[in-house]
Amino acid sequence: MKVLLLGGTGEARELAGLLTGAGIEVVSSLAGRTSDARVPVGEVRVGGFGGAGGLAGWLLGYPVDAVIDATHPFAAKITENAFSATREVGTPLLVLRRPGWTSEPDDNWHWVDTASAAAELLPRLGTRAFLTIGRQGLDAFAGTGLWTLARCVDPPEPRPTWCTLMLARGPFTLADEETILRDHDIDVLVTKDSGGPATAAKLTAARRLAIPVVIIHRPPVPTAPAGSAGPAGSVGHEVVETVEEAVQWVMRASHSPST
Repeated sequence: MKVLLLGGTGEARELAGLLTGAGIEVVSSLAGRTSDARVPVGEVRVGGFGGAGGLAGWLLGYPVDAVIDATHPFAAKITENAFSATREVGTPLLVLRRPGWTSEPDDNWHWVDTASAAAELLPRLGTRAFLTIGRQGLDAFAGTGLWTLARCVDPPEPRPTWCTLMLARGPFTLADEETILRDHDIDVLVTKDSGGPATAAKLTAARRLAIPVVIIHRPPVPTAPAGSAGPAGSVGHEVVETVEEAVQWVMRASHSPST
């Protein structure tokens, strides 16, 4: 069995290793937007496909038995393209999405739908903001008038002058996050609902320091076509939350008569 794995996340790297170890041929595709990206085991391709049509063409030229979208929960366009392309070509699709975060009793969370809505809310919550949303969407915060610290893996282009940039790659420990919040006198945190434990330390740090958090809702996963089959069918579109569930899905698919 051969799988195209749309990756770039820790779950994708873990999944590539487990599937390769189980004898599944994996081609991992990375968008190439982050420098020095961690490379998974197995075959790797870097760069976009050219939209849904480009991905459909790739699948026709390099047939695989399934596509797994294990991209970041906010990589909405990639997921939309994967749904469209696999429906067109007839290739089963699995979407691996880690669960979003849930608040605890001492949290002071404010949910918004967009970066612009988060920026509009900020002045009512604090005066010194810490943005942990990556480099995409930073421009929405340029006009808040607040002192702002923005953490990114790679610098935005053009480099913003209205904020202080912190270039760093996680995961970050609880001690790391508390130090940043204290040293910079942060009184409001902005993040995306990425979910998972790897980036949750900042939420714990904010809870301990009684700092409000603005969280941007993740985009929804596209709705699967009515009546779509599971991995044993000719076309399946399913969503799972864990790497273990994804491995089980692939194992079932590898034993189906159509594979």
